[in-house]
Amino acid sequence: MRWTSQGLLVRLRQGYYTFPEYLSKSDYSFYFANRIYRPSYVSLHSALAFYGLIPEAVTHITSITSLKTASFTNHAGIFTYRSVREDMIFGYLSRPITDGHTVLLATPEKALTDLLYLYPFYNSVREMEELRLDDYFLHEELDKNLLLEYSSRIKNIALDRRIKLLLTSSAL
Repeated sequence: MRWTSQGLLVRLRQGYYTFPEYLSKSDYSFYFANRIYRPSYVSLHSALAFYGLIPEAVTHITSITSLKTASFTNHAGIFTYRSVREDMIFGYLSRPITDGHTVLLATPEKALTDLLYLYPFYNSVREMEELRLDDYFLHEELDKNLLLEYSSRIKNIALDRRIKLLLTSSAL
């Protein structure tokens, strides 16, 4: 396309473009993640980092989708989509960003649930501690009942075990 070669538009993926000035707006990486592969919502380490619950910087955006697992790399960043069953697409909020747009972002409890569901190696106290979740959040803000509700709604024995391990580990 002539406009992309002239730098007037930036290609995010086939059929999805943005104006170059939006690449420098930090909120827009989540917005792009929601738009270039739908349905999806930002979750996992990306959401945990957004909420300040993990100390690590996250270099790419990871989202949850009911479509097949996919990944896209473009001038806006690296966007990864992890597939889950369609009945697991819940537990996210629509959050406002600049210019009247919104992004779909997992609640902290759903980001943790998605993480423990998709990453089975978090199966010991040591692994839970290595997540390095924010202590204040774990003790004061984590909605433990919501976390257990999400886990029971998914109906996965291994996830139930990991959630209980998180809640009883020395991390809490």
